[in-house]
Amino acid sequence: MPHRSLALVVLLLSLAGAVRGEPPARRVVSLNPSLTETLVALDALTVLVGVDDYSARVQPEVRGLPRVGGLFNPSLEAIVGLEPDLVALVPSAQQRNLRERLLGLGIEVLVLENITLAEVLTSIEVLGARVGRAAAARERVEAIRSAWRASERAFQARAKPRAVLVLQRDPLYLVGRGSFLDDMLAAAGAHNLASEAFAEPYPRVAIEWLLSAAPELILDASESEASASEHWALWPSLPAVQHGRVVRVPTSVVTRPGPYLDRALGELARAIHTAATRAGDERGAP
Repeated sequence: MPHRSLALVVLLLSLAGAVRGEPPARRVVSLNPSLTETLVALDALTVLVGVDDYSARVQPEVRGLPRVGGLFNPSLEAIVGLEPDLVALVPSAQQRNLRERLLGLGIEVLVLENITLAEVLTSIEVLGARVGRAAAARERVEAIRSAWRASERAFQARAKPRAVLVLQRDPLYLVGRGSFLDDMLAAAGAHNLASEAFAEPYPRVAIEWLLSAAPELILDASESEASASEHWALWPSLPAVQHGRVVRVPTSVVTRPGPYLDRALGELARAIHTAATRAGDERGAP
């Protein structure tokens, strides 16, 4: 069964459990930093008994918890040893065997997709309900939706710069169509060029395509320590380079599709429109 179909089945079973009023999970292992952040945001830290290594590195509140391994190679023995009644994860091909083995041992596995905005919001509500924090989850989701509506209204009448959002420089990966980041770019008032050209959410792109697309704005969220402006200056024909519209975006804005997407949206919008204002000033705009 394709992993998205399996994830849907597990998600539907979890929702059914919430409707039946099953007792909340009390011992949870989180195998994804966005899910870990969600539990912390919903004031459900007390139910966490173990996390993946990356969660422990980026989430200060859980650094003292037992670690069960990497995102894609967690230890089955370490997880089972914590005696969880729920393991929460984002589906991946690497974890398919782990999910099946946990289910075979009678441990509930909550599989939560996080590619699209709708999936991220659903994951917050489903996970919140499963740990007895449904009201807090609904409040957090409504805060995100409210921020989206406000941002869309604020930028509706403004010119939308032709932009790309860079996730990795070499090889070049951009934000394409259908991801929560694509939705975020639109809400923040940018026109995502890669969304028109690539159906997949995070496509690998040739530099020749970027030169042909000629973005007016490059938002660089790569983890490279080298200056974004200096890197993209290697292609001086790019309009974004010519007009000083290469902007470094904090990696945290793009890497954790979790409970604070409203804050991430605000950061992205400021980056987009600060660049537009700066470029206008440099060209002598009023």
